[in-house]
Amino acid sequence: MVDTATARPQAEAARRGAQIEVRNVSHWFKVPSGVLQVLDGVDLQVAPGEFVALLGPSGCGKSTLLRLVAGLEPATAGEITQDGEPITRPDPSRIVVFQDPTLYPWRTVRDNVALGPQAQGRLKERKARVDDALRLVGLTEFAQAFPHQLSGGMAQRVALARALVNDPQLLVLDEPLGKLDSLTRLQMQSELVSLWQREGFSALLVTHDVEEALFLAQRVIVFSDRPARIAAELKVDLPYPRHRGDPRLTELRHQALRHLGLDASW
Repeated sequence: MVDTATARPQAEAARRGAQIEVRNVSHWFKVPSGVLQVLDGVDLQVAPGEFVALLGPSGCGKSTLLRLVAGLEPATAGEITQDGEPITRPDPSRIVVFQDPTLYPWRTVRDNVALGPQAQGRLKERKARVDDALRLVGLTEFAQAFPHQLSGGMAQRVALARALVNDPQLLVLDEPLGKLDSLTRLQMQSELVSLWQREGFSALLVTHDVEEALFLAQRVIVFSDRPARIAAELKVDLPYPRHRGDPRLTELRHQALRHLGLDASW
């Protein structure tokens, strides 16, 4: 029997999500002592509607790769494409959600969410989409509140709504839950999965939390120390919704920790 609740979002994802190809990408930064290599020959694919997580040591280059995929800067070497077209600049089809919500304190929740359409001169025609994005993240009743009146989790929901209002094909997530308390973070993980399934975008997540990566993603890419190379790829072959006590998640966690050189402590 086909689980229609799962099949429908997957079919929608295949229509709406971006296909990302990272081909032999290397990257260097200029530093006072010369150059610092942070990525070394990375090959990575994200299928339309797929959720992929990146794990690796702090400072290895994961967030740099996200910036390159988002088009915030060009790769030193190699090529990155979206649906076959080279990524050369930022684009509304690729939205980045950072660890800090970066809300404008003088704007209401609704006005923060409406920033994209307003900047594009499309606020009037996108009014319903702004309202829909607020509904999706459960903040309709807080539309007229200001950022200082929100909890950390609520502020991050505003950041997600601000991204969703642009109907992105790719959501680039750079430790978006990293500053939340543990209970709020668990709740937001479930909400993020629900948003991804409903909206059908592709997702590329950087996290330092092994359990978070395995709970959210369909594939987990483990990077080496800097300069980052792909050390392992773990397929999370579990349906949604996932249960944190699933023995398969425990097994995959041990595999991830082993590739990170941390399995001796577990």
